[in-house]
Amino acid sequence: MSFDGSFTHAMNQELKNDLLNGRVSKINEPYPNEIILTIRSNHNNYQLLLSANPSYARAQITNVPFTNPKVPTNFAMTLRKHLSGSFISKVHQVNNDRIIHLHFNTRNELGDIEELVLVIEIMARHSNIILVQAKDSTIIDSVKRISSSQNRYRTILPGSKYIQPPKQNLVDPFQVQDNEITRVERINREFPNVDVFASKLRKYLQGLGTDTAYALASALHVSGSSIKQKYWEFFNHFDSPKPVIGDDSKGKLQFSAFPYIGIEPQQGFDNLSSMLDEYYQTKVQRERVREQGSQLIRITKNELKKNHKKLKKLQKTLEESEHADDLRIKGEILMTYLNQVKVGSKSIKLPNFYDDNKDIVVSLNPALSPSENAQKYFKKYDKKRNAKDYVIKQIQECQSEIDYFDNIESQIEIANPQDLSDIKTELKDGGYIKKTKKNAGKRRKVKVSKPEKFISDDGDVILVGKNNLQNDQLTLKTADKRDTWLHVQNIHGSHVIIRSFDPSEQTVLQAAELAAYFSKARESANVPVDYVKVKAVKKPNGGKPGFVTYRGQSTMYVTPSDEIVKHLRENNKKQDAK
Repeated sequence: MSFDGSFTHAMNQELKNDLLNGRVSKINEPYPNEIILTIRSNHNNYQLLLSANPSYARAQITNVPFTNPKVPTNFAMTLRKHLSGSFISKVHQVNNDRIIHLHFNTRNELGDIEELVLVIEIMARHSNIILVQAKDSTIIDSVKRISSSQNRYRTILPGSKYIQPPKQNLVDPFQVQDNEITRVERINREFPNVDVFASKLRKYLQGLGTDTAYALASALHVSGSSIKQKYWEFFNHFDSPKPVIGDDSKGKLQFSAFPYIGIEPQQGFDNLSSMLDEYYQTKVQRERVREQGSQLIRITKNELKKNHKKLKKLQKTLEESEHADDLRIKGEILMTYLNQVKVGSKSIKLPNFYDDNKDIVVSLNPALSPSENAQKYFKKYDKKRNAKDYVIKQIQECQSEIDYFDNIESQIEIANPQDLSDIKTELKDGGYIKKTKKNAGKRRKVKVSKPEKFISDDGDVILVGKNNLQNDQLTLKTADKRDTWLHVQNIHGSHVIIRSFDPSEQTVLQAAELAAYFSKARESANVPVDYVKVKAVKKPNGGKPGFVTYRGQSTMYVTPSDEIVKHLRENNKKQDAK
């Protein structure tokens, strides 16, 4: 079910129940076009997420942690100036459209009470968040500024008047009268096909997405009670939602305010916001990493492609060098039978005294003397013999580069957006990304982001590095030599540290599950994880970031799962809240 007008109706009610009369304590813009208002209401702190992102615009309460940028945006600063300390006096939806208005009572610079409205327009690429003065609809600012050259009907700039999006001349499905229900019955009779019926419903009722219209059409086609009764049963679900995530008929994951015909529920939730957190967390994070890490992904793929191609050539050269002895043998045979070789010959058949005197054909350069031909074979032999040692060394270095970028690729896959800066710094230091002229020649100390923190059921802290710089910092500098270090065996993955000198078996097991989850073996079962005291972990001289050696380890086998990660994250939240 899309975030259409009907879903907005349900979310509007949820926000009203939780946030009405709440006080704004913090305002942040962790990602472009996304605002988080921390609101204190009913003795709880709620993080209200307002997103104008084209791909996943929405409004919800979120429990997903976020990291603020070092420098707040101009819009975030404007919201802080006008809304910090204000109270939410009203939450309402415009008609049954994808527009929510949050009304705030605040004090202006003169100390007078004034009403401001934060407008959230959830309209795909046209989505926006706009701060407006309630008394005269003057726009204070917006997360996306729209000039008259972009939209002549609606200019969204500071100082201009806020104009509602063009109103659709459709019926609000939550406010229909009996005669309008009769119209739905007539449409049903005229268009018995479910797909056509759904299309006609969208043109009559306000705020129905394609999937919602299809679900309504399917529900109205079920035999039994009257159309009127089935109609209100369907829309009453939005007032008493039972949120679910499940697969549609095409196997695509969908979220919904309630189970409906055409979706196979997989997981139920207590409220709409927690459902959206679950649905968007993986999807949004992957898209953000793909978007913000596009340069890193491109460089990694190019380096892997280049080194795989180079390795193939080196292996071919090595195979050829394996036949160097054949050149030496032919040279020695020529030297032995020089008196039988005629000047100007292109080849000669001679007995091979290394192979029971069987005949061997030796190719010759007719422009060279017999002795010169023999010397040419010896020179080729020396060249290939010397090249073999060099090629073996080059193969080792090439394979090391492939392993390194395989590791980088896996780190990008599990990275949070804030972890990407560490990976970028590492590639710059390694010379894989060219430094700008401004920073060329400078080597400034870069602050490495913190590893993720988890709490075991025994109360021990477990730290997980998400990239090579974090791994080095965590293992070689942060951890005590008596702490326990974990890593998947012979697979790229995170360094994991248990901040305990004597952890229980349960804690080690939970840490091992984290090590397996944050590795390339995430989708595997029975993953081997090594664990050992930190003092046994060493970094070789000249080793690449994140590379270490260890000995004396023990090994356990675990199967990673999302559930254990969520559980240990929740343990950390509970401890932080104390």
